Amino acid sequence: MLQQFWHNIRRTKRDFSQEEGHTLHRVLGVRDLTMLGIAAIIGGGIFSSVGKACASGGPGVILLFILCAIACGFAAMCYAEFSSRIPVAGSAYTYAYASFGELFAWIIGWALLMEYSIGNIYVAFSWSGYFTHLMENLGIHMPAWITTDYASCSAAAKLPNPILQSREMLAWKGAPVFMGMRIILDLPALLINILITWLVFTGVKESRNASNIMVAVKLIVIILVIGVGFFYVDTSNFKPFMPEGFGGVMAGVSAVFFTFIGFDAVSTMAEETKDPQRNLPRGMFYSLLVCTVLYILISLVLTGMMPYKLLGVDDPLATVLQFKGIVWLEYLVSVSAVVAMASVLLVFQMGQPRIWMSMSRDGLLPQKFSEVHPKYKTPAFSTVITGLVVGIPILFTDENFVLDFTSIGTLFAFVLVCGGVLILPRKEKEIGAFQIPFVKPFYFPLIMLLVQGLILYLSPQFFFEQFHNPVMIGYWSLMVLLAILSLVKDWNLIPVLGLATCGYLLTGMTANNWFWFFVWFGIGLLVYFAYGYKKSKLARG
Repeated sequence: MLQQFWHNIRRTKRDFSQEEGHTLHRVLGVRDLTMLGIAAIIGGGIFSSVGKACASGGPGVILLFILCAIACGFAAMCYAEFSSRIPVAGSAYTYAYASFGELFAWIIGWALLMEYSIGNIYVAFSWSGYFTHLMENLGIHMPAWITTDYASCSAAAKLPNPILQSREMLAWKGAPVFMGMRIILDLPALLINILITWLVFTGVKESRNASNIMVAVKLIVIILVIGVGFFYVDTSNFKPFMPEGFGGVMAGVSAVFFTFIGFDAVSTMAEETKDPQRNLPRGMFYSLLVCTVLYILISLVLTGMMPYKLLGVDDPLATVLQFKGIVWLEYLVSVSAVVAMASVLLVFQMGQPRIWMSMSRDGLLPQKFSEVHPKYKTPAFSTVITGLVVGIPILFTDENFVLDFTSIGTLFAFVLVCGGVLILPRKEKEIGAFQIPFVKPFYFPLIMLLVQGLILYLSPQFFFEQFHNPVMIGYWSLMVLLAILSLVKDWNLIPVLGLATCGYLLTGMTANNWFWFFVWFGIGLLVYFAYGYKKSKLARG
C-alpha cells in the first residue's frame, strides 16, 4: 500500500513545467487565495440560498451554519495536508488519485463536476434574478420570457390552479411561439456565463484582479447590512429559537452547505500559487473563518428583522430591506448581489478547467483538455467546455434542482478526501509546509456521546426520532465501527471527525438528492469504462 501511494505521489507531482504547453503562471499569494475563497463562498449563499435555510429552521439555523463550518474546517485541514504534499492543480481529484488510485479519482472528479459546473448554473440563475430586480429598480423592464427559465414556467403552467400573475405564468403567456414551441430562456444567466468564460480564458492574473475588486465591494455591503439591520432586529422573532425543532434546522442542510463549498476552489489553483505548501492552507482557513462569522451574523439579522417563514425567497436580503422600508440599502444590496455572484461564477469557472486538466494529464480525458493557451497560459479548451457545460443546461433546468444536486456531490468528495488522509503515511514535519497535528483517537467516542447529549438537550423529539430512522441508525452504526477502527489503527482524530461530520450532513439529504446522485454516478462510470479505463496512463503502463 505504501509503495503504491508513493508511486502515485511521484506520478502526480511530475514537473509539468518541463513539458511543452503545460506551464501555468505562479502569481497568487495568501491574500489573493483568501479573496478567491471568500469570492467563492460568499455569493449565491448569502444573497439567495440562506433565505431558504432560515425559512426551514428559523433563527436556530445558525447551529447548522456552525456544524457545516466545523465539517468544512476538518475537511479544509485534510485538503491542506494534501495540498502541502501534492501542490498540483486538481483539488480532491488529485488527492484521491494519490490515495485510492484511478477509479476513485475518476469518481471524485465526476462528483466535483457537480460542485463546480452544475453549481455555477444555480449561481447564474441567482445572478439573473438580482440583475433583473436591479434593472426594474432603475426603471428598465425586461420581458419575463427572457429572464425566466423554461423548466419553471412549464411546471407552473401545469399546476391545477396556477398563480396567473406569477413571473412564470406571465412568461408562459407572453412568450413568442416558434414552430409550436414557446421561446423562454434566462438570457441574463446565459450572458453572464459567456462573459465570465471569456474573462477566465484570458488569464488568471486578470481574473484575480477582477475577483479582488468584486470581493471588496460585497464585503463592504454585507457588513453595512449587518450593521444597519442590527438596529431593526425584533428579539421577539427569536422566540422560539428553533421553531421547527432540530429536524427543521437540519432540513436546510443542502442550502446551507452549498454556501460553504467554495473554499476547496482555492486548492485547484495550486500550480498558479507562489509557495503553495505555505499559502494554500492559509488561504483556505482564512476564507472559511471570515465567511462563517459573516453567515452567522447575517442569519441572526435576517431572522430578527422579519418572521422566518417569509424568508424562503430568492433574494432574502432585498426582501428584508424592502419589508423594513430601507430603500437606499436595498439598491446597494441589489448592486452588490450582482457583483458578488459574478465573483462566485468567476472562481468556480476557474476551478473546473484545472480539474479537467489534471484528469487529462492522467489519460482519463482526451489530451485536448490539458492544453494550455500559448499566450494566456490558461487551460483554454477546458475553459471553453466548462462554459458550455454551464451554459447549455441553463436552457432546460431550474435552480432548485441544481441546488440539491450540487451539495450532495461536494459532501461525497469531502468524505473521500478525509478518508484519504487517514491512509497517508506519516512524515516528518517540514519547515514552511502545513501538516495536520496528530490527535489521539481516544477522544472520538467521547465526542460522539457529547453530540448525542447536546441533541437530547436541544431537541428531545429529534433525539428519539433518529432511532426510528433507518438512515440515522445506519449512520450511528458506522460511527461505532469508525470509533473501533480509529482506536485499533491509531488514526488521527481530525480526519476521523471530518468523516463523521461530513457523513452526518449527508444524512440530511433527501431521497430525491440520492436518486439523482446515483444517476449521475452511473453516467460517470459508463464514461470511465468507455474511455478512461482504456486510455489512462495506468492502463498503458
